[in-house]
Amino acid sequence: MAQAVLAADTTHPMVALMARETSVRRGAVPRSLGKIEPGEMQTTLQGDEFLFNAEQGIWFYYRRGEAVTLDCKADADPRDIDLWLNGTVYAAVATMNGLFPLHASAVAHQGRVHAFTGPGGAGKSTLVAALGRSGFAHFCDDTLLLDISGDGPPLCLPGHKRLKLWPEGVALAGVEPGELVADDYRKHFVEPMGGTIDEPLPLAGLYYLDQGEPPQVAPLAGGDQIERLQDDHYTAELWRQAADQTRAARFATLAALARRIAMRRFGRPFDPAQFPQGIAFIAAHIAGATA
Repeated sequence: MAQAVLAADTTHPMVALMARETSVRRGAVPRSLGKIEPGEMQTTLQGDEFLFNAEQGIWFYYRRGEAVTLDCKADADPRDIDLWLNGTVYAAVATMNGLFPLHASAVAHQGRVHAFTGPGGAGKSTLVAALGRSGFAHFCDDTLLLDISGDGPPLCLPGHKRLKLWPEGVALAGVEPGELVADDYRKHFVEPMGGTIDEPLPLAGLYYLDQGEPPQVAPLAGGDQIERLQDDHYTAELWRQAADQTRAARFATLAALARRIAMRRFGRPFDPAQFPQGIAFIAAHIAGATA
């Protein structure tokens, strides 16, 4: 039976909720919600229900308070099931239970989280893996869940899935490649060299990855902040569906969140030969910001 990869610390209420709600059982799954029947690789989210038609006959259904139901053939590849469970399904469960997902990878340093966001291929996971070689603990890969219910900096829930890199990212970060994620998905799992944090921590800052030479960090403000929080990643679309707000209300939510987050642009050279220079720069910046 495939299971979500869960953090060890389940003492925080939202961590415990995610552990409970992402537990999986096999069973029959409806092929539509209302009149909407999702095609392959499509989802539908209505109220307290979520339906996902993943690849090759793998279906997931979730109703709030009732965990996840998996419907698939007996010979379905467990690696494919885990990919979808720990990606789209996990993000849907999170948004439907009031969490805010960010398309980001992150490290932790001295009790706070430093997260990196940007479009697919921007190098988020590679950067985090490389920072592990400088002693920064891994916090999450690809998806960062925020509990925004309180005041002050949002609380980050620890990552639920393993760090994975394309072969070129493995070489850049200087880490050892582990097993392939899947036969048709040529990323490798890698072990974080700085260790892993499995407890909720406050968010120190969010860095938007960009190109720049020499490496530099500059603050983002106003409209730029809100724009960066509206990624085109599937997690943002799931949040929009789950929040079920008007455009004005969504804007107000994002504006309020932006005021609580220190957001910066991190520009660094895209030349692989200068990659170590960018890592050294951001490592020093994080250490200084924490101090």
